[in-house]
Amino acid sequence: MVIRSATLDDIDRCIELLTCLFGQEAEFSPDPVRQRKGLLMIVQDPSRGNVFVVEDQKRKVITGMAVLLYTVSTALGSKVALLEDLVIDPGYRSQGIGTQLINYAIRFAENEGFARITLLTDEDNGTAHHFYQKQGFSRSDMIVFRRINSLVR
Repeated sequence: MVIRSATLDDIDRCIELLTCLFGQEAEFSPDPVRQRKGLLMIVQDPSRGNVFVVEDQKRKVITGMAVLLYTVSTALGSKVALLEDLVIDPGYRSQGIGTQLINYAIRFAENEGFARITLLTDEDNGTAHHFYQKQGFSRSDMIVFRRINSLVR
């Protein structure tokens, strides 16, 4: 398995993985047109973030992906990242690929000088909570609020 930044050639497979992820999340639904638009915004402009993919080189297939989006924290006076869309193909789960991928993203963020990585999970996803805690993440007392602008609907 090799972990690398996604290219334009990887977009279709990343959309398939996102379809799997959003099919199990409470707040999001798969929408390949929107997922393509979002992935292209990141892949074509590395200042926005990075899409990391895990590739099984023997089978020539992408088995997982994760997205790091970049912003700035005024509280920390530093660059920070938002970890989104960590997903492993169901046929490749429980093989340590998710751990390798998140550790890669963490090392990348550390090497690039990001002071914090934030992520969101569904409240009832205990498996994800346990996984992220094993990777050194801790629960925040912050509560998420969202407002979807009418132009996006």
